[in-house]
Amino acid sequence: MPYDKRGIWSIEVADPGYGAGDCELVRSLEADLRDHMEQAKPKRYQHSLSVAHVAEQMALAYGVDPLLARVAGILHDWDKVLDADGQIALAGRLGIDLGVEPVLVQPLLHGMTAARHLPQRYPDLPADVWQAIERHTIGHADMSALDMVVFVADGIEPLRRDVSAIHEVRELVDARAPLEDVYWTSFYHGVSYVIDTERYLYPGTLNIYNELALRRRAR
Repeated sequence: MPYDKRGIWSIEVADPGYGAGDCELVRSLEADLRDHMEQAKPKRYQHSLSVAHVAEQMALAYGVDPLLARVAGILHDWDKVLDADGQIALAGRLGIDLGVEPVLVQPLLHGMTAARHLPQRYPDLPADVWQAIERHTIGHADMSALDMVVFVADGIEPLRRDVSAIHEVRELVDARAPLEDVYWTSFYHGVSYVIDTERYLYPGTLNIYNELALRRRAR
């Protein structure tokens, strides 16, 4: 497993080969994120940049568009600047209803809210970016390759602790295991964490788990 000189996990660095326009887009979005988040949530700001980098590198490794992965990583936690009540209120204004009391699923809302309102701010970004952002917390039974890259990158970026579950997913990425297997491992560790810590498990998450488990058994 690769580590940097500080002993922190680091995915292999490759040149995405961006043109001038792509580089300007990345710089512009990172500047927007800095203005929006750095003062209010400095750790979340650093996390977002780290996710963007890992998503970009994973995309290069797995044949996914690296620019879309980096853009989604930059913006994925945009609404984390809001407190819990603010996220719930925004979800209500945007018509997001998961069929349970919003307070029970508040940690899941920020991706869905960002995917609903940020397209108005960034109308030139494709729908694939917003889908990846929407799905980065809950996941989905039918994830695109970009969805899986962003979901996994969010869970394994270097600022996350090197606990056994994260270590396992990082090793799979280092070994270039099939992306579906990497996503499954990251997803079920997330479900296990919710159960182990006796937190509320959103019923939709259980449905996704069962669908994925059945498909894997059928393989």
